[in-house]
Amino acid sequence: MKKIPDLITAEKFVEELRRYQKGSISRRQFMGATGLGLATAVLAGAVPGLRPRKAHAALSGTVNFTTWPSYFAQENLDKFTADTGVKVNVAVFGSNEEMLAKLQAGSTGWDVFVPTNYAISTYKDLGLIEELDLTRMPNYDPASQEQRFTAEGIIDGKTYAVPKNWGTTGFVVNTKNVTQVPSSWKEFFEATQGPLSGRVMVHDYQLTTIGAALKALGYGFNSVDEKELAEAEKLLIASKPHLFGINSDYKPSLISGDAWASVCWTGDATQLQRDMPEMKYVLAKDGGEIWSDFYAIPKGGQNLDAAYALIDFLLTPAINAIEVKAHGYPSTDSRTNALVPKEMLDNPILYPAAESLSPLEFGAAATLTNPLRAEIMARFKAA
Repeated sequence: MKKIPDLITAEKFVEELRRYQKGSISRRQFMGATGLGLATAVLAGAVPGLRPRKAHAALSGTVNFTTWPSYFAQENLDKFTADTGVKVNVAVFGSNEEMLAKLQAGSTGWDVFVPTNYAISTYKDLGLIEELDLTRMPNYDPASQEQRFTAEGIIDGKTYAVPKNWGTTGFVVNTKNVTQVPSSWKEFFEATQGPLSGRVMVHDYQLTTIGAALKALGYGFNSVDEKELAEAEKLLIASKPHLFGINSDYKPSLISGDAWASVCWTGDATQLQRDMPEMKYVLAKDGGEIWSDFYAIPKGGQNLDAAYALIDFLLTPAINAIEVKAHGYPSTDSRTNALVPKEMLDNPILYPAAESLSPLEFGAAATLTNPLRAEIMARFKAA
């Protein structure tokens, strides 16, 4: 019979526990270092009633996961289902405005969703989002997060959302078809009404589309000034007849060659360039957006246990690294970045130089519910 190891000190146990929570050691290593593995085996043999239950035995049903296009690794969701027996049902939205409207209407059926940084305070103020119990997400370590991307998930000292990824909003251009690549939003809209007429797409998303027009005119990305917004609307209306489309799911049109340029997010540019090296991603020299997305749980979710389990699973550094490799958006977690291939860390689309980031702005909460911006977007789409 094997001898159970001598008891470790409380300090050593806590040290090993923190290493396990941070992903530095595996569960097997943790159980071995603390003696819990052998002790559990011995007790289970002597007292069958003490045999451990499966880790996810209490989970069941379906977890409804609402996110953005091309923003998850299906292999991870399949593994979660294999490990837990919980089916993951994915719904895709194109804007935070859509998400907000759906939540305000009630009865979404969502269990987990992915809001952008500037929207979280609105969800909290409207009572649409749960305060998170971080003890139910041991794989989340605030200390390993890049702090500029986490702050908006914490309101009045309470955590309502935990960071998923960060990125930028620029535009992508197919250099096989375009020889004069714009370098600014001003040039982007000039090309839209000129040599690229009929080949350009913009987002079906007021924050980025109106924000891009504002930057082209030399104004702030988040402006709610009536005069500035009137000028932005004039630019968008003038551009409308020259657009190929208004759609936040723009990749299929770029891949088919029907569109040659589009407002674009980091990960979509990464995915496009993998198969089409001629796709060039541009962070406009006149500014634009930097953002971070979060995992959150809406009020009224039906499968709370599975919601916490899914978020915790996706925050596991090794699992999160698979996410990054699949969707091409940079992680906020240093533990995950340590597992991402060097060629991705060196990719300027994912990790731009500091001077490229300096002109960019985080979206502001005021833009989400500003009625004038909503009206302008509606008139632009209807024109």
